[in-house]
Amino acid sequence: MLSNKARSKRKKMNTLTGRIALVTGASRGIGRAVALALAREGADIAVHYRTRDVDARETCNEIAKLGRRALSFAADISVGAEVSHLAAQVERQLGSVAILVNNAGISRRQTLQEITERDWDEVVGVNLKSAFLVTQAVLPGMRERRWGRIINVSSVAAQNGGVVGPHYASSKAGMIGLTHSYASLLAKEGITANAIAPALIETEMLGNLPRSRVDLIPVGRFGSVEEVAGVAVLLATNGYITGQTISVNGGWYMS
Repeated sequence: MLSNKARSKRKKMNTLTGRIALVTGASRGIGRAVALALAREGADIAVHYRTRDVDARETCNEIAKLGRRALSFAADISVGAEVSHLAAQVERQLGSVAILVNNAGISRRQTLQEITERDWDEVVGVNLKSAFLVTQAVLPGMRERRWGRIINVSSVAAQNGGVVGPHYASSKAGMIGLTHSYASLLAKEGITANAIAPALIETEMLGNLPRSRVDLIPVGRFGSVEEVAGVAVLLATNGYITGQTISVNGGWYMS
């Protein structure tokens, strides 16, 4: 049985107040919802974006209304040099990253025959390589403090192929393997690594996928960004869940 002092200590460890969270692709959609949800729990947020600076500033404004600090940072996180610069800027302006949400990703409407080597490289670079680069960049600070949360936003496509294509499905499946490896290697250092696998969430990306249909989802509706964000908060505040893939898919894939 835990003593009152131990319970108090554990409760304090689980709060996000004073933690710095870096959310990639946070200018809109799932990334924005996750950034706002973490801010509500007390975290200060580094809002990463690639080109949508106006949307990123709007995300920062919404976070500021919650009484938390938020700054936006532009970078192509599929490029190592830009990731190094991003990590240095976040640390200098906000502090060391304690919570990393690898959310940035792209999908592309193409037939199977249209997918080229260049398409493969770009999708895998933005969706998977970036998660590795950003994690490696912020990991030294997490290891030094012996506290960290790595949350990778994968997809149901990793589990059943999805509706986009093999390049997208492979990149998202790779994120789950990446999650397992970090979770195993870092488990004794106070750092957890988990993945979220959403399906057909109502975002701008969903509107660009003609094969997405509500009848694919057993619960009979598309998901909301807030439902994904709620899982991100759970994973950020729980130090005993690691190496897991949490499916937020309305029952499309049942594990």
